[in-house]
Amino acid sequence: MASSTPPEFVVVGAGVVGLTTALELRRAFPSASITVVAKYLPGTASATEYTSPWAGANWLSFETERNHLAEYDAASYPRFLDIAAQAPESGVQVFPLRIVYDTDQPRQHRFWFEQLVGGITEVPENDLPPGAVMGVDMSSFMINTIVYLGWLQTQLLQSKVTILRRHYKHIDTLLDDFPTARAVFNCTGLGARHLGGVDDAAVYPTKGQTLLVTQPKQPLKRMYIQHVAAWGNEFAHVFPRPLGGGVIIGGVRRDNDWTGEPDMELAERIKIRCCALAPELGRPEDLQIISHNVGLRPSRTGGTRVSLEKRAGKLLIHNYGASGAGYQASW
Repeated sequence: MASSTPPEFVVVGAGVVGLTTALELRRAFPSASITVVAKYLPGTASATEYTSPWAGANWLSFETERNHLAEYDAASYPRFLDIAAQAPESGVQVFPLRIVYDTDQPRQHRFWFEQLVGGITEVPENDLPPGAVMGVDMSSFMINTIVYLGWLQTQLLQSKVTILRRHYKHIDTLLDDFPTARAVFNCTGLGARHLGGVDDAAVYPTKGQTLLVTQPKQPLKRMYIQHVAAWGNEFAHVFPRPLGGGVIIGGVRRDNDWTGEPDMELAERIKIRCCALAPELGRPEDLQIISHNVGLRPSRTGGTRVSLEKRAGKLLIHNYGASGAGYQASW
């Protein structure tokens, strides 16, 4: 006979992926016992390896074709639409996005997500910033990460999910602490590299750096991203955050850089580039800087690991390594 005892699940990690996983578990198993265990929880803003608070964040798939990673992004887009419509207090808001390029290569292929986002249009030439060859406009989301993480946590607490601040050096120790758990979800992000029993050497940090600046007097009408080949691993983005969250400007992708200190020369380049991209910000020297931010994206050679393992009589489900796609693929 099947057991009538409600199932027990444990989620390790309280970044955007872990919190979303726990919320989906509650939706799928309304009577289950669910526990989120994590070293860092929403509200923590002092740890660069707790990446989720430092993200931009928005929705723009990095995939050039509709592969399995693109499917993660595709699943998340309508969920964010629902959240923005039903829970504006979540910090998620539908907002236009303009992407600017220094070549016309994007004209050579169609974006796989064009239909998903309701269409993509080319930017008129006279609206492009200096040096840009082409640009496209589309609909996306602004996400105030601090508010959104807190909102996810509140949804979990209201649905009777237990949240524990606890740190484990080995996955087997955690499995021993939850002997009746049916499944454990490993959403440890960058921590998967050094978590005993997982020790995934394919995981590495991709350092990001942004500045949080105050809202300009002229409200921003869209988000911006600019790619220029000569900038190497640097780029420009301007993301106004909903609910009084200021404006995030950036950025950079530096693989295998574990340092948590901001590069102040890079910060000056970010200010100049972003003010040229979004003139509404004003002059670089007039920006009111609230903070310099550094986060370590949890990247992984081979891409995100979503896989099942049987360990100590339990299901161990891995979900980590999304790099900069954590929010947009989280659902």
